Amino acid sequence: MINLDVVGLFMMISGFIVGLGAVIVVDIHGFLGRKSSYWTEATTRTHKVTKPLIWIGVVCAIIGGMFLYRNESFSGIPLYHAVIAVVLIANGLFLSFVVSPYLLAREREHRQTELLPSSLQKKIVISFILSDLGWWVGLALFVWFIAQKF
Repeated sequence: MINLDVVGLFMMISGFIVGLGAVIVVDIHGFLGRKSSYWTEATTRTHKVTKPLIWIGVVCAIIGGMFLYRNESFSGIPLYHAVIAVVLIANGLFLSFVVSPYLLAREREHRQTELLPSSLQKKIVISFILSDLGWWVGLALFVWFIAQKF
């Protein structure tokens, strides 16, 4: 018999490992790329790998949460995780359908080493902050939830 709590724990932990790991990598690249043409190009290349990994992480964490919280009321940590998931998805849509196509178009035009416009950099910084806060707060809430079970 499959234990749904184990499946939920595994999926949620997997989601945090894959998603948060990819976020850390691309955010460090993006931070370095604010003032460096080398790191701007590296970020363009790196995001091709990290973007799908972040989406895989989000999906795994959500599926894990659905299993893990199936017998919980939709309040407290399960509700906070749902709100964080919505914010991460909205943020991811902006990055995937606004920023990523822009970076890829610049790469096709052989302009991948040019620094991004200041207005876009500001939006990306806000996006990175939302992403980092979402993932780290989500992880902290997950740990808190598990610790309460012991």
